[in-house]
Amino acid sequence: MIVLDASVLIGHLDGNDLHHRRARRLLEACGASPLGASSISLAETLVAPARAGRLDAAREALERIGIAELAFGAEAPARLAQLGADTGRKLPDCCVLLAAQEHEGAVASFDTDLLEAARALGLAVA
Repeated sequence: MIVLDASVLIGHLDGNDLHHRRARRLLEACGASPLGASSISLAETLVAPARAGRLDAAREALERIGIAELAFGAEAPARLAQLGADTGRKLPDCCVLLAAQEHEGAVASFDTDLLEAARALGLAVA
């Protein structure tokens, strides 16, 4: 499982985004690996398309590439709070980290600080 941060998904959807080409290459390199994102990462990704009246098109694009919404298990609020305390990362990043922990996934992001936090927690990075 590859757990995608919003930076990858936003880059993929927006051809004008600084990370567009990197996002395309990263997703192509994932091959047949399952792709997923937390609900919060998906919501972050969909804000700009919603503002532009393109919410449905963006949702369809995410479905086409097979992005699964990754649910959190029991005690998610406490675990997210602990991740925030331990890593100093904000809640959206903690959602990526928790999703990777719970789904045994590798973190994919263009945020070097998030990738560093994932490595510090013993998580794989893509």
